[in-house]
Amino acid sequence: MGIRYVLLVPTAGYFAGEVCGVQIHTVMKKPILASKSFSASSKRHYFLDFKRADNNSRYIQFTRSEQREDGTYKRWSFVVFENHFEEFISAFSSLFQSAAYSGKGYQTIKDMADQARSSIRIKDLSPEMRPREKLFEQGAKALSQSELLAILLGSGSPGESALELAERILLSRGGRLKHLKQATYPDLCQFDGMGMAKSSVVIAAMEIARRIYDCPRPEIRQVYMAIRPEDDEREDFQQN
Repeated sequence: MGIRYVLLVPTAGYFAGEVCGVQIHTVMKKPILASKSFSASSKRHYFLDFKRADNNSRYIQFTRSEQREDGTYKRWSFVVFENHFEEFISAFSSLFQSAAYSGKGYQTIKDMADQARSSIRIKDLSPEMRPREKLFEQGAKALSQSELLAILLGSGSPGESALELAERILLSRGGRLKHLKQATYPDLCQFDGMGMAKSSVVIAAMEIARRIYDCPRPEIRQVYMAIRPEDDEREDFQQN
């Protein structure tokens, strides 16, 4: 089993220690490949620096800088090397997801899973209320805009039915199905459960509708039938 560790870097920018029995001495003051920063207040600042170490491995250094009463600054830093980026990002993602559910009465991950499973799915609806069955039994005109879109989507996402997903998408377009004709991949893929496949179906359907609407309509001309007098005389002669 691998050992996970984080190296703490003091203000002087020098680290000396032992990891798995190996002595490590390295100066962390390296050229910055990329940098981002933000301020929480006039006295507290955060820095995220992407750097390269002596052995050419890359790492991210996180630094918090806070001004003291005497005007000097105190700094706290830690680094994460690139071979731990995946675990670090995964941990951050999990943390943010948990934070998004904070204050909603969940106590454990199981509570969130139970809530997701309790969401109404299309197959939980009565047969006459399911979009596909309703289309077959009552025809397309009987379906709402969200039901038509749900059929195109085919499925929803964990904790959300295709019908609920369709309603959210329509709501973002002013509740009008025709406004989807201007939707792009970024517009649609921003919704959970919408990837390239589902977005392609929606965009293709809108393009089909546009082409049908733009097809030139056949020209209708009025044609009048007339019988020449000599034709009437010829017909009377034949009858006599």
